[in-house]
Amino acid sequence: MKQVVQNYKSGELAVLDVPVPGCKPGGVLVRTAYSLISTGTELMKVSEAGMSMLGKARSRPDQVAKVMQSVATNGVPATYRKVMGKLDSYTPLGYSLCGVVEQVGPGIDDVKVGDLVACAGNEHALHAELNWVPKNLYTPVPDGLAPRHAAFGTVGSIALQGVRQGEPQLGEVALVVGLGLIGQLVVQLLAASGVRVVGADPDPARCELAERLGAAACGDPASAAVEAAVAELTDGHGVDQVYLAAGGDSNQPVELAARLCRDRGRVVDIGKCRLDLPWNAYYEKELDVRFSRSYGPGRYDPGYELEGRDYPIGYVRWTERRNLACFLDLLARGSVDVEPLVSHIADFDDAVETYRRLKDGELKAVTALFRYPEQTAEREAETPAVAVPEVKRSGGGAVTPARTAKAPVRLAFIGAGNYATSMLLPHLAQRDGVELSTVVTTTALSAANAQRKFGFAEATTDLDAVLGDKSIDAVFVVTRHSSHAELTRKALLAGKTVFVEKPLALTEDELTGVLAAVEESGNDRLQVGFNRRFAPLLQEARKRFGARTGPASLRYLVNAGQLQHGSWYLQQGTEGSRFAGEGGHFIDTASWLLEADPVSVYALAPSGNEDLQVVLGYPDGSTATISYVTTGAPGFPKETLDLVADGKVLRLDDFVRASVYGRKKWVSSRLPKARDKGQSAELAAFVRAVRTGGPMPVPLESLVATTSATLAVRAGLAGGAPVTLARAR
Repeated sequence: MKQVVQNYKSGELAVLDVPVPGCKPGGVLVRTAYSLISTGTELMKVSEAGMSMLGKARSRPDQVAKVMQSVATNGVPATYRKVMGKLDSYTPLGYSLCGVVEQVGPGIDDVKVGDLVACAGNEHALHAELNWVPKNLYTPVPDGLAPRHAAFGTVGSIALQGVRQGEPQLGEVALVVGLGLIGQLVVQLLAASGVRVVGADPDPARCELAERLGAAACGDPASAAVEAAVAELTDGHGVDQVYLAAGGDSNQPVELAARLCRDRGRVVDIGKCRLDLPWNAYYEKELDVRFSRSYGPGRYDPGYELEGRDYPIGYVRWTERRNLACFLDLLARGSVDVEPLVSHIADFDDAVETYRRLKDGELKAVTALFRYPEQTAEREAETPAVAVPEVKRSGGGAVTPARTAKAPVRLAFIGAGNYATSMLLPHLAQRDGVELSTVVTTTALSAANAQRKFGFAEATTDLDAVLGDKSIDAVFVVTRHSSHAELTRKALLAGKTVFVEKPLALTEDELTGVLAAVEESGNDRLQVGFNRRFAPLLQEARKRFGARTGPASLRYLVNAGQLQHGSWYLQQGTEGSRFAGEGGHFIDTASWLLEADPVSVYALAPSGNEDLQVVLGYPDGSTATISYVTTGAPGFPKETLDLVADGKVLRLDDFVRASVYGRKKWVSSRLPKARDKGQSAELAAFVRAVRTGGPMPVPLESLVATTSATLAVRAGLAGGAPVTLARAR
């Protein structure tokens, strides 16, 4: 299928051939009829992409701060790869469309194939021939409403949510600053609510359009016309509400709001304009400043948008989906008219030229629409739902795929997110004797990006086709945590050698399922991405430390830090706790240094945060204490480790420096710009095992023991007592 994309690094716009998205549970696959170009939001993004790197940095100081923090935590090379990987990727455009349901996913019963729906979301209602849209981001289109009008649903919801934030009442007077697409819709919604409206915009054509659509008067904000209209309509008291629907760097809108608003009036910010509030003016009138967050309640909540969990109507009357349905109803009943706002309709194939004309000012439009051709849908495979112990093997041992010794190792990736594209694929793409065969994702564009950047032969959303391809030697599972165990189980049963990023499993049942697949298939060719034991600096330090004769004491401080609001790592209901997701790294490192698997786990957690103290016991009496903290200083190193035994001490400082104290002292050279945590060496060992058919880099028993110990932390916290590990060897 085709999709409009943009490269944020170069500013390039393209109509790209990408795989058809899978129809996942909880949503529908929609074939687009019309999609709307937001001449404000989208053109701002297009213009920003055309800036120099310095210009991009100036426009997004929040992102610059994140980059600097990443440099402090991960080092310059890793941060550079991550940042450039994001910049040099195709990103989607679009967030408002109307189309026909082509496939209904499991759990959906409110629409059927062939129904016309309006869709919302900058990840789901894209300028693409087909989109997968979750339940709370689509709504059926009322009978008789034209598809091109229904394509306004998302921007209509934005305007509607802004009006709701202003709480207008019959007979009031409102000022709308900025008469672009959102401003024109706000004017109509206010007029439909019995509010008299004054509009302000420097463009005479937009002012004239707003007056035709219901505004009492409009004018240039720099002229006296707007102030005179407000004085006349309000008897000099000022407007009851001001709606800021303007963009740009000027502070004029907020200053105008203060001047023309009545005492204790309301100012609602809908657009993205400068907000340097003049303190005296806002204080003296005690103005109520409010923000309108996109389409309404539910926005940015993954539970609502992705998992379909609605808010009870008795507590949240107007959600994203209810706003979308309400706006379509207003259109169908003629209370709002969007036809005068349609300045241009372009064929989808002409998307790049349309954006160019809009950006250059050659095409002046309040709104432009893409019209999509009717064509037979490409057949796509349904992406499987995520369903989801002594190690046993049947069939006489490991399954090693037959391959020619000199043939390249053919790899497939399931998932192509940040970690895969910044920490794994760059190493594999440069390795001789490796062929990146297929990348499979649930979203079409991420697969296409990985194919373009790393040279995959194919990109698809069809998982079964990858698992059934006998020419593929190994499969990498680099998806969200909740899917690891099930995808690993399927790949093992398909006879593939598997590299799965940590964690292997989030529950005992999931781990049991993986081991059952090993027993059923006889295939134990499995590696979990515990990369730290492969770090060159740590390997050298262990060698310098030498053998030990007595028990050891190990202390591992992990300064994990706070996560950003909205991170999927915080979705503990589906993705497990943070420690369940990454704690295996630190347990595996401790066990490797102590040359044994843990036999007991004791965990403590202070109340009120995610900090953990985990004490691991080992067969020879050694102990490892892992302090996993989120409340530390962000500037402090992320990982520090001390190993003490036999009168010797090994010290690791965040993979940039190591030292060993004993009869002789050894200190590594400091590498301030490098922080090699072992990914390259780990991948080399994995590829070598696949090529030769030799043993996997880490024994399966060790992988299982580490996973069991990680899972036991939760049980230990619940029980308040040490947990004995039954599978320890």
